[in-house]
Amino acid sequence: MSDHEVARVLRIEGRVLAGPDDVRDGLWAVDGRITYDRPPGADAALTLTGWALPGLVDAHCHVGLDRHGPVDAATGEKQALSDREAGTLLIRDAGSPSDTRWMDDREDLPKIIRAGRHIARTRRYIRNYAHEIEPGDLVAYVAREARRGDGWVKLVGDWIDRDAGDLTACWPRAEVEAAIAEAHRLGARVTAHCFAEAALRDLVEAGIDCVEHATGLTEDTVPLFAERGVAIVPTLVNIATFPDLAAGGEARYPRWSAHMRRLHARRYDTVRAAYDAGIPVFVGTDAGGSLAHGLVAAEVAELVKAGIPPLDALSATTWGARRWLGRPVLEEGAPADLVVYDEDPRADVRVLAAPRRVVLDGRVVG
Repeated sequence: MSDHEVARVLRIEGRVLAGPDDVRDGLWAVDGRITYDRPPGADAALTLTGWALPGLVDAHCHVGLDRHGPVDAATGEKQALSDREAGTLLIRDAGSPSDTRWMDDREDLPKIIRAGRHIARTRRYIRNYAHEIEPGDLVAYVAREARRGDGWVKLVGDWIDRDAGDLTACWPRAEVEAAIAEAHRLGARVTAHCFAEAALRDLVEAGIDCVEHATGLTEDTVPLFAERGVAIVPTLVNIATFPDLAAGGEARYPRWSAHMRRLHARRYDTVRAAYDAGIPVFVGTDAGGSLAHGLVAAEVAELVKAGIPPLDALSATTWGARRWLGRPVLEEGAPADLVVYDEDPRADVRVLAAPRRVVLDGRVVG
């Protein structure tokens, strides 16, 4: 039987981390679905051994996008395969101008929850990425992307204002409040790119569900996020690039460069303060712009470096992340989407960087 052939019965023999406090002795997958009861045909099962986790989640990833804008299907496929090889089997695509729905028909590619295309202020974001509009059109565009996406909409909450020479908020409070209300009316959640401090209070008080990066959190806004239950996806592997970005903009935008360096310098303290306050924190890499795909293990390690306990950092890419996105974990009847490791990732999250086998809908794909 080849690796990419579907075994009707698959046996995971070893320890199954079905939840943060739920460790089981193996599982079965029958026709791509999980069961903990020995099924008919068990004697002929394909058997994998090791430590099994739910397929990893990258909650901020851009399939079909590179630093210049949309990419062709072959490039998008390579991006998705790179994520899969790293154990990422569920992606929240946090904004892409490409139509990647053809991937939904591929049984060997990660499952994608799309946020549609970024919505940005005119000339206030990366060229070729976003709908670039003015505030009066925000509600209409949010409604459009809410209908096109898979339950999420992505705003660009702040970006460099060339006149100010620094990061500033992109949207007036009234317009963003109306836009978020419209997304919620249509059944979609809203997230926003935010590096700096200025946009955060208005976005949270307007009802936003999540903030990407969130490097601008302060002692004033951390309690507000916690009170409202607004999640963050810190993308620390992306924040690591801030010093290089700052150096590149130093001559033209010295205020912006200094601001980016300050945000970078306090990044671990910011994430730990958010975690300590009870803000939900999830794993995202920001792959697909300037960053390579397949960095999910590195992001988990960064969360641990920031002071998040290893088990909670694992949850941020497995059990907790899947529940947040409304997807099952390793439960009876769920799709058999899992990753097998040689060692216990709870003891050392760096184990995530070396998946032994990857299983998607009961199919051994890596």
